[in-house]
Amino acid sequence: MRSEGVALSQLPIVPRPAGAGGGETPSAAQLRQWFLWRLAPSSTAYHISGALRLEGVLDVSALWASFAALVERHESLRTVFRADAEGRVEQHIFAAMPIEAPLIDLGEVAEAEREGRMRERAQAICDLPFDLTQGPLLRVAVIRTGEKEHVLVVVMHHIVSDGWSMQIIVEEFVAQYRARLRGEAAALEPLPIQYADYAAWQRNWLEAGEKERQLSYWRGQLGAEHPVLQLPTDHPRKAEGGYRAGRYAVEAPARLIAALQRRAQAEEATLFMALLAGLQALLHRYAGESDIRVGVPIANRHRAETEGVVGFFVNTQVLRNVVEPRRSFSHLLRRTREAALGAQAHQDLPFEQLVEALQPDRNLGTNPLFQVMFNHQRQDRRALQDLPGLRLTELSLGDQGAQFELAVDSVEDSDGRLMVTFSYARELFDAATIERMAGHYMALLEALAERPDQAVGDVDLLGAAERGRLLEWGANDRRFSDVEPVHRLFERQARSHPEAVAVTFEGASLTYGELNARANRLAHRLIALGVKPDGLVGVAVERSLEMVVSLLAVLKAGGAYVPLDPDYPADRLAYMAQDSGIALLLTQARVKERLSFAAGLTTLELDRLDVDDQSDLDPSVAVHAESLAYVIYTSGSTGRPKAVMVRHEALGHFLLSMRERLEVARHDILVAVTSLSFDIAALELYLPLIAGARTIMASREDARDGRRLARLMEQSRATMLQCTPATWRLLRSSQWKGPPDLEFKGLCGGEALPADLARDLTSVGVVLWNMYGPTETTIWSAMGRVSGRVSLGSAIASTQLRVLDDDLSPTPIGVVGELHVAGVGLARGYLNRPAGSAERFVVDPFDDCGGRMYRTGDLARWSKDGELEFLGRIDDQVKVRGFRIELGEIEMQLLAQPGVREAVVTAQTGPAGPRLVGYVSASSGETLDSSSLRDRVRAALPDYMTPNAIVVLESLPLNANGKIDRKALPAAEFVSDSGYEAPQGEVEEALAAIWAEVLSVERVGRRDDFFDLGGHSLLASQVVALLASRHACEVSVRLLFESPALHECAAGLSPSWSTTAGSRCNRLARMDSLMSEFEV
Repeated sequence: MRSEGVALSQLPIVPRPAGAGGGETPSAAQLRQWFLWRLAPSSTAYHISGALRLEGVLDVSALWASFAALVERHESLRTVFRADAEGRVEQHIFAAMPIEAPLIDLGEVAEAEREGRMRERAQAICDLPFDLTQGPLLRVAVIRTGEKEHVLVVVMHHIVSDGWSMQIIVEEFVAQYRARLRGEAAALEPLPIQYADYAAWQRNWLEAGEKERQLSYWRGQLGAEHPVLQLPTDHPRKAEGGYRAGRYAVEAPARLIAALQRRAQAEEATLFMALLAGLQALLHRYAGESDIRVGVPIANRHRAETEGVVGFFVNTQVLRNVVEPRRSFSHLLRRTREAALGAQAHQDLPFEQLVEALQPDRNLGTNPLFQVMFNHQRQDRRALQDLPGLRLTELSLGDQGAQFELAVDSVEDSDGRLMVTFSYARELFDAATIERMAGHYMALLEALAERPDQAVGDVDLLGAAERGRLLEWGANDRRFSDVEPVHRLFERQARSHPEAVAVTFEGASLTYGELNARANRLAHRLIALGVKPDGLVGVAVERSLEMVVSLLAVLKAGGAYVPLDPDYPADRLAYMAQDSGIALLLTQARVKERLSFAAGLTTLELDRLDVDDQSDLDPSVAVHAESLAYVIYTSGSTGRPKAVMVRHEALGHFLLSMRERLEVARHDILVAVTSLSFDIAALELYLPLIAGARTIMASREDARDGRRLARLMEQSRATMLQCTPATWRLLRSSQWKGPPDLEFKGLCGGEALPADLARDLTSVGVVLWNMYGPTETTIWSAMGRVSGRVSLGSAIASTQLRVLDDDLSPTPIGVVGELHVAGVGLARGYLNRPAGSAERFVVDPFDDCGGRMYRTGDLARWSKDGELEFLGRIDDQVKVRGFRIELGEIEMQLLAQPGVREAVVTAQTGPAGPRLVGYVSASSGETLDSSSLRDRVRAALPDYMTPNAIVVLESLPLNANGKIDRKALPAAEFVSDSGYEAPQGEVEEALAAIWAEVLSVERVGRRDDFFDLGGHSLLASQVVALLASRHACEVSVRLLFESPALHECAAGLSPSWSTTAGSRCNRLARMDSLMSEFEV
């Protein structure tokens, strides 16, 4: 026929021979529905249900007869599905099939309770699972609530119906009911075909070459990478998926719809295309991704024979658009139009075959190829108004299972109204979140209609109220009027109580008066040496009283100190000294011997320096707010550290804010443990000194030994400690039992505070504060007292916290963005790095005075309660198999496991892409097994987030700042990706043989992945059926998704494994009993 120019698609669909009805092959769409049903037999996600309130005189017998006629007319409503012993699914069409037709009379129920009881019964009817192997797959019930009041409930399984079919059923039911009231037969044209005829024709047509033609288009359209759209959720995702559906509906204003239609016509597009473009923009703004793929169902009834047939014709297409935030909405709409037209010309390839061909990474909790569905329909319910003697209104029932995390349905009524319904996973999203999302969608549609030349990224999603709330949450306008440089604040305390102890180190102490006098004498010597405002002085001094003296002396002399921790590597210290350009170095003789600085650097050895001839009066050097207090080095992206210039105003204001917020008073005793080269050390040294309190300087050895640190805290009766999570864990693992009968303030920062550590510390009486702030904004910018859920808290005084997208627009509540910090705490910038300063310190678009804000590189979002949630570093995000992963989420799961004291996760490059490696250490007295630990984590996380390897260490390496040193972690060892490893044991060998047969491969290794070898959902069904028939092994198809590697799958089989199925008689009996339980 092809040689004669006749395409198979032009030929009519030939009905099957009369009497056919058993052993028909389902369509590809039905096969997927079968698989999804076997995966979750009790799910209601694919129930098509509806309810109508009928007011008037109802002829119940005519109603039942009308539905019986529908069942007789449409084979789909008489069809069931069963699998044979080899796992092949067939549809069986019965010549007749009675439908269950209960009449539920609630007339005796008290009137006040009747409505509630009716809804309960209606919901129960909708929620009752279907058995696809037995049927019927149409369920009808009538609930009587009054003499002339009834509720009609209709439920079908999607495998035999679709949205178009529902309209057919409505229209034909009305025709049947009207005819029966008149005592006539309904005048309906005979159906030219049945659904099974179409399924056979479609299969033959595709196999004749159409499949390859259309598949070629979709390969080019979707590419080789299939990113997973991960919308920000209010609650964690479940590894296995499976959610209940919630719904939020909004009617689009008529003015907006008219404007959208005009805009669409101007671009030679349709309203559907405009609505889809708006949704793609919304998903881009919420997920922060550019490559947006949305599932779109199409009726797939372009053949005239199919128009009046009830069946599962609908096909799902994946419409892709790359959203460029700097391009206009008109550009986006044109791209959407092109994709929609291309998809329309290639609409016949079943979605199931597209998935099978493209082989995206599979995960039980994630739909393949797309994660959000958009459906646009025209609905005409006028036929329902033609029922004699009845007035009908639609009744909204409760929720059912969610097919997707998010689905958006737009419905055009016959009168031109447009309703948009957001169906969402209730366990993931709060109702308020979806309501806000719907409002943002309308804002984007408004922009598309009225401002098509506006860039997508510039559209303001937020209304005035939401924008104001976000800015209010992030702002702290408290401004101190008495801000002075830190040494001046210290001098106040020295004058008011000179005899009070200021600082103690290893049993030696200095009072405020002694410390001030010693710092003054050294300061006068520095002034004589030429130190002046903004002059940089290096301080390479071991932890000691001299360290505190030298810092105050530099400040009093007007200079700015550059901390150089003697424990740092010599080449790093040399670089810092050279890069900063210091001309003067304060050090000690024993430290100087280890340094290798450039010649010509003036050096003062404090332990050999005599300054007794210098004045002990306070120097009167003038410094102003913008003068530098210190210049401190942080890690740089180039591999070289970069120096942050911190101003006096920023430091002084910060310390006053901390004194007020933490209520630091003269009775407080703070144990200082942090390296001077870590900026948070400034709080430990100066906060007590400006409040008249005492600092206990821990030695290097005390700070790194949990037992010694605990002893120091107990002996000193400390009331405050600030350290990183790693140091807090070190302290607690050393049996520190918490503060003894006194209020103890604990500050935790430098890294994210794990929830388990927070619970542990608060349980032993620590008044715990979670601290957040980059070096560039002066130590801490936000703080929050921990009383339950861990958050970043609120801004400190004169600080603004803003969560912004890439275009510096505020992200909506719940949406992830980059955290920006503005306010008095901002550093001057990076020393000698103007380009780096310009990149990170940017103009604040929210400050009318032209201020700056700092781009932190941290991901955060606002919760609905106004809490700021920290979500990790932007550069800590990795993509594995298309999924964007936050390593911190995996670390939290590891820390939640019994016996785990510390945990960190890294991504290491492997031959097949990034691989996740977890590093853990055990709690005191515990032993960890990496294999069992991985199994426990896998039970709580999706497969793509499960570490490929877990390495158990005695302790995690720490750097000088007390943070986990990721660079010092040992490399993990992996089994070769390419090497073949033979199956081991009877179960693995038998399973490998079945895989090889089903997948048509020569051999299967024990570490091979079922899906990597070409497996898909229907082949997984065959594997399960063969296991049952050959080995009497009953397992769920879920096992292959949860354990796709052969050795892992075999381990899951072992508990139910049988080497023989017994006699033939026993096997047949067992097969009969298992028939309805096959997971296929």
